Amino acid sequence: MLRDTDLILVTGAGGFIGGHFVAELLKSGYERVRAVDIKPLQDWYQLFPRAENIQCDLRDKAACYRAADSIDYVFNLSADMGGMGFIEAHKADCMISVLINTHLLMAARDRGVKRFFYSSSACVYAADKQVSADVVALKESDAYPAMPEDGYGWEKLFSERMCRHFSEDFGLETRIVRYHNVYGPNGTYSGGREKAPAAICRKVIEAKLAGHDGIEIWGDGEQTRSFMYIDDCLKGSRLIMESGFSDPLNLGSDQLVTINELVDIAEGIAGVKLRRRYKLDAPKGVRGRNSDNELIQSALGWAPGISLEDGLEKTYGWIYDQMVADRPECA
Repeated sequence: MLRDTDLILVTGAGGFIGGHFVAELLKSGYERVRAVDIKPLQDWYQLFPRAENIQCDLRDKAACYRAADSIDYVFNLSADMGGMGFIEAHKADCMISVLINTHLLMAARDRGVKRFFYSSSACVYAADKQVSADVVALKESDAYPAMPEDGYGWEKLFSERMCRHFSEDFGLETRIVRYHNVYGPNGTYSGGREKAPAAICRKVIEAKLAGHDGIEIWGDGEQTRSFMYIDDCLKGSRLIMESGFSDPLNLGSDQLVTINELVDIAEGIAGVKLRRRYKLDAPKGVRGRNSDNELIQSALGWAPGISLEDGLEKTYGWIYDQMVADRPECA
């Protein structure tokens, strides 16, 4: 579907998934990539001179129209978000991201964009289906009746409907993917926006470097999740964009683990065993969440398959290198 002569817009390009996505497009031979993010260029996780790199605020309608000018395909990966600690404390900020998708859809319609990709989230799923650690994997239909994560989840679900109705009313082809806990190198691992795999890696590394024997875990450690490595995210996103499937699709690993098991894996990589302190009043989200991959397997003949053990080893190694390089004695 995508040709190397097409002009491709990647929003959120200064972020974790967006930076990897621009890298993958350039590596695959797509030379006409417009990369947009609100952050100053020096703060982007990955920056590629071969791309057309633009700093602007896509909550502004005029900025969306400028970004979408002459574009063939849009990958909208832009949102104000982070890990559970961030989204529970910034519900209004997360919901304001609805302006990005609204204005970008209008610009895509008016600029004649061929296809529009929207990155939604597993946070759209009904909370009453995620109350047990032994959770039944979430099917795409489980988003309704609607009871998503407050703030961030509602914004994502509303924006999914926007995509659907722009397709129905204006003929704009849209693709909607529900990401499940994406992790990997070249992303945030501290500061409050990091997600569980990066946070656990950081805490284990901090303990190892400092010679401490303990680690703090949010919740009781028995809450369950699945985590998808960035390479599976990139491949799946490309396949979904180029497919003929227009309904929302899960994109996530179906390897369900407890947070305690996630810590076990990180400890095994580090070669340490730490005493665990459970912070029961910390933000912890739903009790259990896993991706049902039956529909993506049927639609694409493919589903994410990189194991958590393999992906976390690469992520741990990258975070370890960053933290060692940032130590005062290495400055």
